[in-house]
Amino acid sequence: MKAQEIMNEIPKGLLAWYTFKKQAKALYISNEKDGRYNLLNEKGLLVEQVSSNHSNNKLFIEKSKKKYDYIVAIQQIEKTLNPIELLYSWKKMLRKDGKLLLAVDNRLGLRYFCGDRDPFTGRSFDGIENYRQLTNIGQRYIKGRNYSKFEVAYFLKQAGWTYCKAYSVLPNLELPQLVYSENILPNEELGIRLFPKYNHPDSVFLEEKYIYTDLINNEMFHQMANSYLIECSINGEFDSADHVTISMDRGQENALMTIIRESKVVEKIPLYSEGYNKLIQMKTNADMLKNNGIKMVEGKLRNDSYIMPYINEPLAITYLRELVYMDLEKFIEEIDKYRDVVLQSSDHIDNNKELGIILKKGFLDLVPLNCFYIKGEYVFYDQEFFLDSYPANAIIFRGIEIIYMQDAKIESIIPKDFFWLRYGMDKQVESLQRMSGEFTYKLRHLEELKPYMEKCEADTQTIHTNRQRINYSKEEYQKIFGDIFKNIQNKKIILFGAGNFSKRFLSLYGKEYEIGFVVDNNPNQWGKQLEGHEIFGPEKLQKIDLDKYRIIICVKAFLPIVHQLKSLGIESYYVYDRNIEYGQNILPTQVVQPVDEKKQKKYNIGYIAGVFDLFHIGHLNLLKRAKEQCNYLIVGVVSDEGVKRNKKVEPYIPFEERIEIVDACSYVDKAVEIPLNFAGSREAYEKYKFDCQFSGSDYQDDPDWEANKMFLEKKGADLVFLSYTQQTSSTKIKKVIQQSLNKE
Repeated sequence: MKAQEIMNEIPKGLLAWYTFKKQAKALYISNEKDGRYNLLNEKGLLVEQVSSNHSNNKLFIEKSKKKYDYIVAIQQIEKTLNPIELLYSWKKMLRKDGKLLLAVDNRLGLRYFCGDRDPFTGRSFDGIENYRQLTNIGQRYIKGRNYSKFEVAYFLKQAGWTYCKAYSVLPNLELPQLVYSENILPNEELGIRLFPKYNHPDSVFLEEKYIYTDLINNEMFHQMANSYLIECSINGEFDSADHVTISMDRGQENALMTIIRESKVVEKIPLYSEGYNKLIQMKTNADMLKNNGIKMVEGKLRNDSYIMPYINEPLAITYLRELVYMDLEKFIEEIDKYRDVVLQSSDHIDNNKELGIILKKGFLDLVPLNCFYIKGEYVFYDQEFFLDSYPANAIIFRGIEIIYMQDAKIESIIPKDFFWLRYGMDKQVESLQRMSGEFTYKLRHLEELKPYMEKCEADTQTIHTNRQRINYSKEEYQKIFGDIFKNIQNKKIILFGAGNFSKRFLSLYGKEYEIGFVVDNNPNQWGKQLEGHEIFGPEKLQKIDLDKYRIIICVKAFLPIVHQLKSLGIESYYVYDRNIEYGQNILPTQVVQPVDEKKQKKYNIGYIAGVFDLFHIGHLNLLKRAKEQCNYLIVGVVSDEGVKRNKKVEPYIPFEERIEIVDACSYVDKAVEIPLNFAGSREAYEKYKFDCQFSGSDYQDDPDWEANKMFLEKKGADLVFLSYTQQTSSTKIKKVIQQSLNKE
């Protein structure tokens, strides 16, 4: 399925699990015949669609003599001035056994406490405050408002609805993943299962998915759910579902829904007819694992579903996370036991020197998240996928990563490195990390869906930055985070931290500023080098003249280091925030718009990146067209290692010559090397804060570039695609050269 098709299908998940009567009459209230309207038809209903305004019209309601089995109203009472009257009117339009399916957003939803903006006012916290800051005049201009669960329940009661069953929907109505009846609370880790979505992700300052465990434990989950689907029944009969997991984003062959019934039966049902083969595969996988001695939850195929009993036992991940605090030795023993289970799951066909034991079939979901812990045994379920000839270590690695996910305290008790060393995986961490994520990345179509996720998913670094802004006054924040390069002349930089933040800093700014050395609290790092700079322990800071240095903390969790510096008597420090654009400190001061209006161009600073191997007329035209639109053109040139890694080829011309050729071009104001590990548009924008990035038109339909376009637009910059010179390219020239060499 294409990305747009997947996004059109995802909203169907809100109703895909619901048991409708065949040939029943349904009134669907919406301004268009969208995916949900199509779903109702696919389920065999006789559907009539009316617009929101039409359904709210008293004349329509009074004249309508039809009686419906179902009325489906999604986000409709938010748009009327009298919800009670509307709910009463809909009740009169239903048969004696009819149902109203009412979908609403919760103004007290957790997403809004995390900083998401109200969909009607476009501001944070308006719904939480019950819109009290809106004047009478302001209220006239908004198209609606959200209500709380209590308020909706009150409206329904006043309208005469006696029987109602509410389902909490996460993350929201448009992208439903999880549905929970008000009769139950989740018994799973939502921090791993849930992928929050927002109206305005750039204003979010809390990681929503990690708060749900506390809400569940304090019985606040349903009150603070983001959205609700409320089943209103005239005769008191309801659907038997208690909990539903929906995976519409996996495409037609892999999309399944898991339904836990009130009868404590678990059903897995394909969302499309093409998915039935997945159920057969699941049953086959379970039998294979069982034959290899792996404990499995018994399941069977029935009609178009896979049926399992409901297991009221703790998940293995919950057991292990609790165990690490109570008995560390036992925790290590249990991880060893888990590893043994993975190694037992399939025949061994090789023992690779780099990746370890290769399994004949690698069951990718053989992890503690898809597993119960019953009487000292791991009992697995939902084993949908396997890959042939797959490293056991990749599965074990993923399993351990999942245990540590969400609870940072575990790392301080026993670092993951302990297990990487214990199992001989310490030299392959990056490879195993990539392998363990690749399958999920493809399964959820994350490559194709990048532009859509850019619109609604909050980047963790943005969340981190937003939170820091709250913790400081405007002046403090600017001084500590924004002015890290201000008045730095004649000073060397000391980086505190030898991790990824420092690597990023050095890649982007290491050549522009003089780096003295690196400090890290990990003794294992002392004496080593980071990008050519020696790493010392913190005591080094007491042996130098700090007036000649600037300390920049390059660690995400920087507060402990701040306290550490203060304990050493050091009050002057700065913090590198990778979400801040420091570009104004990198470019020459003369980069300004021309005074003569005739010479002014659309953009002041432009940026374009490329390999520029075997420089040809196509490259020249690209640079010329870019320069025509900007006053100052920066050109990023990919290093030799970058070409090998990303294009899987050796450049014909070495980097030193390629960048010199580009720099000599009259259209280029500054040629720069693109950092190997931080080569994207986001990193380039952080460094140069350009007004526009240019790219060849051959990338115009690429999801990565579409996501980059959205990112830059949020920052106030553009992404412009320039026409690609079809008749000439480095690839074509190389092909001609290779053919000539072959003839010789």
